[in-house]
Amino acid sequence: MSYVGSQRLHDLLESFIVMSVFFISLIIRGDKDEHAVLCNEDETYDLKIADTSNLLLFVPGCKTPDQLPDISASPQLVHAQIWGFSNCYWELRRQRPRLKKLKKLLMENPYDGPAVGMQEEAPGPKYTMDDLLERIQASREEIEAHLQNVHACEIDGFWRILDFDYEMKLLGHVTQLVDSESWSFSKVPLSVCLEELGSLEPKSMIEHCLNCYGRRYSNEDGQVIYALDEDKVCRATAQLLLQNAVKFNLSEFQEVWQQSVPEGMSARLDQLRGLALLDRSSKPETISLLRIEDLPEDTLERFNSLFSLREKWTQDDIEPYIQDLCGEKQTTGALLTKHARSSVQNGVKVYNSRRPIAT
Repeated sequence: MSYVGSQRLHDLLESFIVMSVFFISLIIRGDKDEHAVLCNEDETYDLKIADTSNLLLFVPGCKTPDQLPDISASPQLVHAQIWGFSNCYWELRRQRPRLKKLKKLLMENPYDGPAVGMQEEAPGPKYTMDDLLERIQASREEIEAHLQNVHACEIDGFWRILDFDYEMKLLGHVTQLVDSESWSFSKVPLSVCLEELGSLEPKSMIEHCLNCYGRRYSNEDGQVIYALDEDKVCRATAQLLLQNAVKFNLSEFQEVWQQSVPEGMSARLDQLRGLALLDRSSKPETISLLRIEDLPEDTLERFNSLFSLREKWTQDDIEPYIQDLCGEKQTTGALLTKHARSSVQNGVKVYNSRRPIAT
């Protein structure tokens, strides 16, 4: 059993690109340097060729026994023409969508706000949804969900990701308005935000920011209200602080972080899972930026990358960075058992690589 090579896939695609099975649309995706995957509307599958000892025959108009007339009284010989045969078949296995490439494409030309005056927007590639479906090995629903996760938005028909500094500028406008109006974080009216901030930034961007950092609902009067998410706001603020330093003294960072978030919100370290890495063995303790999105998608490469950063990991530290690698009914514990070796250090269970790591 082996993965379908790109050249073999190209030959097969001449006769099989898009098919319909039980009214479900299926499509094979993959560039020349990628393994083929099969996608429906909401799932992605590894596409492999498996050999079989039973020869498979292709018979046009073939009928199963229950579709044939009752011939028990008078048996008849039915002639059938065989169009082809095969000694292998497609085997599908559900897999994680390959979405790292999506953000990489969008980051080629991030959106940093509307052009001012006669100034034109800097040139750069832009992608429609059809473009992304051509380039990304994932289903439409998985792509749409990831676009939401990375705070992308559709501008003039193209999907764009916001420059992080611009995104934080938008969030700052919103939180400052909330503070000046003495609103509850759970009751931020959309109409007033658009009216007050529309002169500073496009109204569509203000609403997009509220969608990224809040939950939309309607009150009893039918007015659109947003409840700002404390964890998301605090997490974004921490990223803004951490991206400008290699390492930060942990106690100093926590103090600055709490002072930087909107008054009334509580900054907690558990909000930083998959975003920042704590080093409690150093004196003083430190914290540094380590975003899960910057790590490899492949499981083996992910573990190699993590163990090259740190030789030994506790389960609490490494778990946020491998959680997304778990397949169906798989746990982080099973992943660690397969790819790491455990030991006890100072009474604490730690994990290190099973294989030598190149430095």
